[in-house]
Amino acid sequence: MENTKKTLTINGHEVEIGSEKNLLEMIRKIGIELPTFCYHSELSAYGACRLCLVEVEGRGIMASCSTAPEAGMKIRTDSKQLREMRKINIELLLANHKRECPSCIRSSTCTLQNLARRLGVEEIRYKQVTDFEPIDESSPSLTRDPNKCVLCGDCVRMCKEVQGIGAIDFTHRGSHSKVAPAFEADLASVECINCGQCAQVCPTGALTPKQEREDVWKAIYDPNKVVVASIAPAVRVGIGEYFNMPAGENLAGKLVAALRLMGFDYVYDTTFAADMTIVEEAEEFLRRVEAGGPFPMFTSCCPGWVKYAETNFPELNKNLSTCRSPQQMFGSIAKEALPTILNVPRENIVVVSIMPCTAKKFEAKLDKFKTNGIQDVDYVITTAEVGTMIHSFGIHFAELEAEAFDMPLGFGTGAGVIFGTSGGVMEAALRYAAEKINGKVPHAIEFPAVRGSERFKETEIKAGDKTLKIAVVNTLSEARKVAEEAAAGKSPYHFIEVMACPGGCVCGGGQPITTERASKTKRMNGLYKTDRNMQFQKSQDNPTVVECYEKFLDGKPNSHKAHELLHTEYENRDSVFDARYPVQKGTAPKCVSVAVCVTPANDAEHKAEKVLTDMITLTDTLGVSAKVDIEAAFAPASAAGRKAGEVMIGSLKLDGADMESVRKALEDELARLA
Repeated sequence: MENTKKTLTINGHEVEIGSEKNLLEMIRKIGIELPTFCYHSELSAYGACRLCLVEVEGRGIMASCSTAPEAGMKIRTDSKQLREMRKINIELLLANHKRECPSCIRSSTCTLQNLARRLGVEEIRYKQVTDFEPIDESSPSLTRDPNKCVLCGDCVRMCKEVQGIGAIDFTHRGSHSKVAPAFEADLASVECINCGQCAQVCPTGALTPKQEREDVWKAIYDPNKVVVASIAPAVRVGIGEYFNMPAGENLAGKLVAALRLMGFDYVYDTTFAADMTIVEEAEEFLRRVEAGGPFPMFTSCCPGWVKYAETNFPELNKNLSTCRSPQQMFGSIAKEALPTILNVPRENIVVVSIMPCTAKKFEAKLDKFKTNGIQDVDYVITTAEVGTMIHSFGIHFAELEAEAFDMPLGFGTGAGVIFGTSGGVMEAALRYAAEKINGKVPHAIEFPAVRGSERFKETEIKAGDKTLKIAVVNTLSEARKVAEEAAAGKSPYHFIEVMACPGGCVCGGGQPITTERASKTKRMNGLYKTDRNMQFQKSQDNPTVVECYEKFLDGKPNSHKAHELLHTEYENRDSVFDARYPVQKGTAPKCVSVAVCVTPANDAEHKAEKVLTDMITLTDTLGVSAKVDIEAAFAPASAAGRKAGEVMIGSLKLDGADMESVRKALEDELARLA
């Protein structure tokens, strides 16, 4: 039989072509790690950094990330010319880069630093840029330093392709090119949902999680404060990577020991609150099953998803579970119960959440999660942040002996632990609901159909005489599909879990940055392994949760007190004219306000640009430019019913495609104003 294998040659070695989509993957297959900034296997190939260059015989020098493998190719990955080109590219990037490396938060994980050392860049022959731009600190979750951006486009593609949002993009051209929110607005003014995935793929310190560790140190040093920590499930299987330990290993005990050494007074487990979340959320779902809806019910544990839903699909607010996230349940319960348990005034208790998630920083600062003006959760630090704190204290983390959580808010079940992975919240809820509906303890409590890192999973669960249709999604581009279906009244599902980050919280924006592709799976498996080794695996079996209900929540789930402390309401963030950017400023004492809805990363983007141009031309033609303020207004790209090119004149909303109506409305408003 004729051999049909296709091969090519890399550095003189014959290599079989498999499912690899480009030469870079072929080269990595044989153990050679070419330098690259802008290549991520889950994102589209961009080819901007020009570091993964190779020589292809007969074709010359090519970018390996954007070149498909072909049978018979002869490839060299290293030569004097290639090495020099890579060094020059790194030098040019450094010349345009703000060089404050020792004090940069990404100093130890900066790809630019690592490649400079690897390629032997010992001096920079090009003049450094001295005109630095201001740092954007507007977001509660992220810091954007445009002076450290290398224009790799990783953040842009992550935000558009994986999250389906497009809060940031390339602006300007040539040497003036930069990555920024639309019209160079700040991050807090645009559609950013604070997930931090942009920071996870940023190879430098251009996008980083907002740091709160100095505030935490200040609280620890205050003798009048009792500082308590709450550790989220995903942190325990991610923290080890900060200290070069294996991914997925449950290091909760070592983290507890480290926090006590650093001065935390009490260390609790967020899985306690996760169990409470399941009790409340599953009961809410069962009430909906009995009442016949409204369906589908969406989970509400992920603040990135909640903000996305409030912004893009406010009509689904009634479908969101009213339960607070475990973080906010813990903060509320801690400040309700600990003053009695610890005999400490409420105002002296400082709650510090240790989370894998940057969106939790945004969530903790929401006004609705304050009591008498004080946040229920005072500070949120990420997994990487707490790693930095441990390192700065001089603790040898790997050598620590494990210690136990403090009680009673430190006792959790396996159901609470698996909250940290995609499908975990759903599985925990099903463990509760199946037992409740069937009236007996199930023989099998695991639900493998909802597990895994796939972005969409669905299954059916038989509960009594009912068949419940279930869906689990992660990433917001996938969430948009099920949300649009639900908004149109066509969803077949009863219950949908949504997590904003790929794979769930284990891959949150605050986890240690890793280039190991298997880390996601290892972190997930670490949580499931921990679940199997737990004394209890169902939230309803947690005795400390039962005790908490008896002492502080009127004795039962969904009680009046439980609703006061553990539930929330949602707001409508969907306003076409929430975020504006001035395009034409009138000079008259009184001006007509005109806003044109523009929707970045949308099929109708060019229509919006035309309407904006037509509006400027119209005011010019009528000779009223001085009397009209024109602004570009942002509507979410995925908002149901929103149209790029809508025009608001005063309080009247019009279709920008009908310029005759727009003209008449403008003339009427000018006459009224006169």
